[in-house]
Amino acid sequence: MAQLTKENFKAELEARMKKTEESLKNSFSAIRTGKASPALVDGIMVEYYGTQTKLNAIAGITAPEPRLLVIQPWDAGAVKAIEKAILASNLGITPMSDGRTIKLPIPELSQERRVAFCKQAKAETEEAKVGLRNVRRDGNDFVKKAQKDGIMTEDEQKKAETDIQKLTDRYIGILDAALAAKEKELMTV
Repeated sequence: MAQLTKENFKAELEARMKKTEESLKNSFSAIRTGKASPALVDGIMVEYYGTQTKLNAIAGITAPEPRLLVIQPWDAGAVKAIEKAILASNLGITPMSDGRTIKLPIPELSQERRVAFCKQAKAETEEAKVGLRNVRRDGNDFVKKAQKDGIMTEDEQKKAETDIQKLTDRYIGILDAALAAKEKELMTV
């Protein structure tokens, strides 16, 4: 994190909140919705020549059909390791291999699975909100210390705290909207 100053602290806090938002949206992309998306398997780690490697670094991942993912490893020797990693992940999808490519048929989600994924999305959103509140706390600590050290006046401190709260509220609204969109996507049959 960059050093906070009176001039840049608001921009720095907003940048940190934006990263929290992007992180949440990235984790949402890995939650299965019943549609094939390469993001479902992007984060899977594969044991490749003794090293943990992201799947998307050793294979091409495409979605040629709405309910099918095709994984084409650049090294045919990695097929077994990729299958093992997919089975070890909690996707609930069984890979089918022909020795060169791996196909992942995406089954229709049961209502029970949809509800479980909604709970997971809510938990991740709450985690992101905690992150936002930590950023708010850091900002408030900075302005209190700045006022105490004589860098800011008391009025500037109060205005800065109000601005920080407005920024936090705005980003919490963005996270809530992202959660609502993800829940709608999950619950749509």
